[in-house]
Amino acid sequence: QVPVVESGGGLVQAGGSLRLSCAASGSIGGINAMGWYRQAPGKQRELVAKISNEGSTNYADSVKGRFTISGDNAKNTVYLQMNSLRPEDTAVYYCKTDTRLRGYWGQGTQVTVSS
Repeated sequence: QVPVVESGGGLVQAGGSLRLSCAASGSIGGINAMGWYRQAPGKQRELVAKISNEGSTNYADSVKGRFTISGDNAKNTVYLQMNSLRPEDTAVYYCKTDTRLRGYWGQGTQVTVSS
């Protein structure tokens, strides 16, 4: 069973919206946070947004006011609502699930924003 699965990527025009979803396996216990990271070609992977199991959030400066992260603890699921998308948001978006002992990465989902 794949521990973390993302969905919702795709191609969108600049100014458009996408919603990403991430589901962590129920076999992962002790989740304390889930987050979204992205990696563009030739660049390092960077944090986009993160939410703790207590609901506290943090965002990269580049997405504040445009992206919203939310979660459902009962379902081990996290969402990323992305509005006002820009070409520079183009990247592979990865979900990460953190426990006290380790992190679990998803396979990634491609987001492409055309100008």
